[in-house]
Amino acid sequence: MSEPGQARFRGFGWRPLGRREPVVADLDLTIEAGQRVLLAGPSGAGKSTLLLALVGALGHTVAGDVSGSAEADGRVGLLLQNPGDALVAERIGREIAFGPENLGLSRDEIARRVDAARAAVALPYPVDHPVAALSGGEQQRLALAGTLAMQPGLLLLDEPTAMLDAEHAAHVRESVVDVVDRTGATLVVVEHHLEPWLAHVDRVVVLGADGTVVADTTPAAFVEHHRDALGAQGVWMPGLAAPVPQRPASDLVLPDVMSEPLVTEHLGVTLVRRGLRGSTTTVALHDVDARFDPGDVTLVTGPSGAGKSTLVAALGGLQAPTEGVVHGWGGPPHRLKSPALAARLGWVPQNPEHGLLARTVAEEVVLTAAALDRPVDVEAVLAHLGLEHLASAHPFRLSGGEQRRLALAAALAHRPGVVLLDEPTVGQDRLTWAAIVGWMRAAADAGAVVVASSHDAVLADAADVRVSLAAGART
Repeated sequence: MSEPGQARFRGFGWRPLGRREPVVADLDLTIEAGQRVLLAGPSGAGKSTLLLALVGALGHTVAGDVSGSAEADGRVGLLLQNPGDALVAERIGREIAFGPENLGLSRDEIARRVDAARAAVALPYPVDHPVAALSGGEQQRLALAGTLAMQPGLLLLDEPTAMLDAEHAAHVRESVVDVVDRTGATLVVVEHHLEPWLAHVDRVVVLGADGTVVADTTPAAFVEHHRDALGAQGVWMPGLAAPVPQRPASDLVLPDVMSEPLVTEHLGVTLVRRGLRGSTTTVALHDVDARFDPGDVTLVTGPSGAGKSTLVAALGGLQAPTEGVVHGWGGPPHRLKSPALAARLGWVPQNPEHGLLARTVAEEVVLTAAALDRPVDVEAVLAHLGLEHLASAHPFRLSGGEQRRLALAAALAHRPGVVLLDEPTVGQDRLTWAAIVGWMRAAADAGAVVVASSHDAVLADAADVRVSLAAGART
């Protein structure tokens, strides 16, 4: 007889709509009630697929063909890879309360759970704070708070710390472990950077690139017996040296239009968001002076909500300053027409799917370049980023990590002189990380201005320059 919190896959397979080959095929796997499982594997191996299968999303919310069965017993809570996909309310208190309300709990119990969940993820805002005013990392913590407030018997977390700084990531892990300790819930967590979770789980399941289980063991045996072999397949194994960036051929990155330095002078941005209850203003940046030179890979760092994404957007003319100026474009970049901006700029947003427009991966890569009448070696671009087998796939049928690489390919295939990337390495394994960082390095060496915002400590070590922010100001 099954127990609440148990999950089972029997002959399970999944082929997304429009894909020739399945992501996962004929998988047998049982997760016992109360286990704490770390689910690992290279980008695109099917880790998120298994979580979606356990909540019944595949074949219904997500189109495609399911074979076999995936079953979960008891109440299931899922934190999605992209937290924005799960947010439904205007204010954070209402967002956290959404799940408990649907469980029919009393007002007092809902209020208690909202306060407890908000504190558990260290979200420092009152319950009436607008959801739209949160950064990507803060949205991730909010989505986790909503999941924890339901107190599920099976807790499924898809990269819960991927967009968080080290301090907040550690707090989130502690909160998750505390909830699991108190409730006895089963935990399944998907992560690429495994080491911080190993002390908190009792089982590690690793999927290979073909969606099969290549390791199912204890954390200690996982590190001792599988480090080199799984590291070579792209898994971020503890104790291995940082990957060596893999550069693409120079003709793929040599800027078509060379760039001069980008310089911010007393840059300030105040964001105004309007909702049903009126408008809210947030000072995202204040008096930021910084210089970004061609030839350098510059990393913008800082805690969640520091203003990193806003600074990157302002550099590219995608966010108008409310004070100060951005030099280097021959005029205010936010006033440039789209063709002029596209000719010089390659931009990848924090949520890569926001920039995907075409029907196939191959078509997406050439979209901007075709508008600018620039040739693109599509096969070479896709091969460098490990996407060649997905050329005919629909962009929205890819994994989160694959979508991020596709967004980078689409943004950079036309060889821009300014490369602006928001969290470019989220969801990447060692091999795809090396491909992305290699492209950044090669573009900079070819004369482009390359700027990325990130919490990635390994990427920080590979950068030439760091610009650190806190509360919207330079530190």
